[in-house]
Amino acid sequence: MLLYNFLEVKRMEILLIDDHRSVVEGTKMLIESEPDMNVTIETDVYCVPDLMRLKKFDVMLLDLYMPNMNGADLSRKILDYVPDAIILIYSGFEISPHFNLLMESGVSGFISKTSTREQLIGAIRCAARKEAIIPMSLLKQLRRQEIVVQGGADCDQTTITQEEVKLLRELAKGRSNKEISKTLMISQRSLEYSLTELFQKLHVSSRVELIKKAKSLGILPAEDLY
Repeated sequence: MLLYNFLEVKRMEILLIDDHRSVVEGTKMLIESEPDMNVTIETDVYCVPDLMRLKKFDVMLLDLYMPNMNGADLSRKILDYVPDAIILIYSGFEISPHFNLLMESGVSGFISKTSTREQLIGAIRCAARKEAIIPMSLLKQLRRQEIVVQGGADCDQTTITQEEVKLLRELAKGRSNKEISKTLMISQRSLEYSLTELFQKLHVSSRVELIKKAKSLGILPAEDLY
């Protein structure tokens, strides 16, 4: 009996980041119904770096849409501090439009806020074992679609990704960098980098030229242009 008292079960440390206090409190209760799980909650994304320095977490659950910083950008920042961090996006919104972006940000998977307690606990345990957590609906979209365009000597066999097509469509609508970064859920710095890449791919030096070139190559439908 004395031996049993000394053999304490190691508790799994989980960080839950969500700006909705009621959501995190409820989720914390669900997770901590497991005897080997302990949850730390944080509603302010700017406090996360301090938490990274003070404590090691086995799994982190991040909301996708939060004020000041979205889940993708926060994931990148966390991984700058802790390169081997295991991050799950925990969201009530559709993930598929941002699938590639989130995967590129370094997350280990996704779990819906509509999931049952058993599904949530199962996802956390799988993630802790370094297993990817991807819903079947997203698994079918793993193959990344790309567009290969022929543009003559100056633009032969140029590959345009679906993410770049989305960016081109937003540009064609005349939106500002701030508006586009919010819509596509990327930082303005990442947006500027993507624009530079597109300029180089299509051999143009301005947005106007970029849209015209995209139209001439058939990348953008006519309705996306003024």
